[in-house]
Formats: sequence, structure tokens, C-alpha cells
Amino acid sequence: MSKQKLDTLFKENISTHQKALDQIITMTERITNVEGSTQTIIPFLSIIRKSHQTPLNPSVLTPSFCLILQGTKKLHLGQNMIYYHSGDYLASVIDMPATAQVIGATKETPYIGLHIDITTKEIASVVMEAEINVKPKDKKLNPGVFIGRSDSDLLNLFIRLLKLIDKPKEARFLSRLIKREMIFNLLSGDYGHLFYQQVFFDQQADGIGKAISWIRENFARSFSVQELAKSSNMSVSGLHHKFKDVVTMGPLQYQKLLRLQEARRLMLSGSMDATTAALEVGYESPSQFSREYRRLFGLPPLKDIKAVKKNAAEGYVEHDAKTIGVHTKT
Repeated sequence: MSKQKLDTLFKENISTHQKALDQIITMTERITNVEGSTQTIIPFLSIIRKSHQTPLNPSVLTPSFCLILQGTKKLHLGQNMIYYHSGDYLASVIDMPATAQVIGATKETPYIGLHIDITTKEIASVVMEAEINVKPKDKKLNPGVFIGRSDSDLLNLFIRLLKLIDKPKEARFLSRLIKREMIFNLLSGDYGHLFYQQVFFDQQADGIGKAISWIRENFARSFSVQELAKSSNMSVSGLHHKFKDVVTMGPLQYQKLLRLQEARRLMLSGSMDATTAALEVGYESPSQFSREYRRLFGLPPLKDIKAVKKNAAEGYVEHDAKTIGVHTKT
């Protein structure tokens, strides 16, 4: 095939891809123009809309993927900074501390994204039922969050999913089937080896998966890296190396960020004051909690909570305390 024909085919593919994105944007705007996160009648699907640039927001990404329809987002992940744009998706397969920011959004061209909640059980179920053999491209572990590029098949699945919103009686059942098809698409595509890493699913076996799972479930408990390595049947150096490969930080830093995010969620929900929240998540010293909280969020606990609530009232951040805290939507 000549270079001219290849260039023409490439341009046609880009045009088809953009037309699909434009169609999905039109569908979302018929559903909602509300600022922030809108939960649809489909339990696992939310529409995210931002008409202004947002401040940097430390949070913990939960297992999910979010397709950007329009706009740009910046993600700080450990020492890495990632930009993703229209047509890209962010996939997270474990709870991952990160800091995110919507870039350059305006009322005329808002940031628009579609957020799908997933679970590792759903991914593993599709792998088993479809008998998918996901082979790693190399032997090294990859981070639990990555950026992928959508294809026409994935976009068509989103179109089918959004059409179900007009069919509430059918939506609950059929949406689950489309979600499984989406997971199959992601596992079968170029990023399948990133979307499914055995380490995230073998959490009962010895190894890094077990260590990550234990910290997520027991972050309020004190532990030493030596104890964690021994219980996971790993050396201390092996645990540090593999933990940083997957989570982009060490075990104790991961625990600290989970603690601080949960404390913030508890305070935002109105159920606890700063001292009580600090004790609840495992801090023995309120002053240490305040220092580390300010280092992460930029303000002492009480001032930060007031600022977040004020910004939420003005539409600058999600006003659902659960999504501001440990669980956040991209």
C-alpha cells in the first residue's frame, strides 16, 4: 500500500474516532449538564463534567476506568506526572494514591469524562469465562494505574451503554453484559497485560499482592516493613522493589496516604473531628497527624475541611464526601 493511501486511511480512522467521541458527548449532554459528578441510573456509570480548571486534589483512585471525551487531565503518580486527553482512558486496578487536576477547561469547552466502577473479581471472572490468556510483555511488574487509548470498538460499547439510560427497565440487566464486554475489550487489546496483572488477583498467596491487600485492609494498624515482608514470604529489599514498581511508593508511605485520605473522608462526612479521625485511622499523636495532613493537603485539618466544603459549594470539587476522600472519580 502506498504512503498516500496509508495517510488517507490514518486520517479516516482519526475522523471516525472523533465522530464517535462527538456522538458520546452529545448523548451525555442530553443526560446532564450538571457540574461535577452525576450518577446515572446505571449503578456503575457516572458522568463527570468540569467547566473550569480544578486545583490539585490528592485522592485515592479506586479500581475503575474513566474515558475522557473532551479536555485534558494531569495526574501526579508517585514521582511521575502523566497527561491524558480526549479519547484516552485512565485505568486503575488497585487503590492508588494520586493527585489529579483538570487542565484548561472552560464553560465553552468543559472537561467531560465517563467513569466506570470495576472490581478485580469482575476482571478475573471475564478472564476465566472467556479463557483469555494475558501474557506479560516483560517480566517486570507494572504500576497499578495506566493510560490507554480507546478504539472504535470500545467507543461503540459506550454508545450502547448510554442508549440504555432511555430504557430503565432493560438497563440494569443489559448494562452488566456491556460492562463485561468492555472488560473483555480491554483485556484483549494492546493494554491487556497492564489491565490484568496476576499480582493484583493472587492476594491470598504469598507475594506483593498479599502485601498490598493487607495494607489496604489494615492501614490503621502499625507494622514494620520487616514484619510485612516476612508475612508475605519476601525479603525486605524484594518487598520494597516490587511495591514501588506497582504502587510507585514504599509500603509505609502507601499506608500513610491511605490513613490521611480516610481521615479526611471522615471529617468531611461530619462524623468526626480532627482528633477523633486521627485516632480512628491509627495515629497516636494528633500533632504528628496535623503535620502530615498539612504536608499532603496544604492546610491544617480544620482549615482544609472548611476550604473543601467552600469549594464544593462553588462547584470546584466533588461535593460527595465519599468521592473527595478515599474513593475518587476521575
